[in-house]
Amino acid sequence: MIAYVTLGTSDMDRATNFYNALLAELDPDIKVLMDAGRIKLWGKPGSPNLALATPFDGNAASVGNGVMVALAAASTDQVDAVHKKALELGGTDEGAPGRRGGDQGPYIGYFRDLDGNKLNAICMG
Repeated sequence: MIAYVTLGTSDMDRATNFYNALLAELDPDIKVLMDAGRIKLWGKPGSPNLALATPFDGNAASVGNGVMVALAAASTDQVDAVHKKALELGGTDEGAPGRRGGDQGPYIGYFRDLDGNKLNAICMG
């Protein structure tokens, strides 16, 4: 299955501050597991991780059309908190938290990070 997902950034320091605060909303045990300068990996050992990297080719980072990363949340309240935190940190709203696909559908809040990468926080229950 998925080991990690990588998103691009043009400003690693700014992105690091954003993701340190954002991922703490999901789980205070999520930490930087690897910092190799141009690439940084967040997560917990044994679980899927999130990486940020400045592009290897030296060009500016760009957003992948159709690419989105879903962050697993434990509750609808946590989806709300992550979405709110993303906006407080300077991210942009891509869809307010709410049920998708009917009353029994997942609860999702969509946002973009500071580099324009699209993410969401999702609670399946």
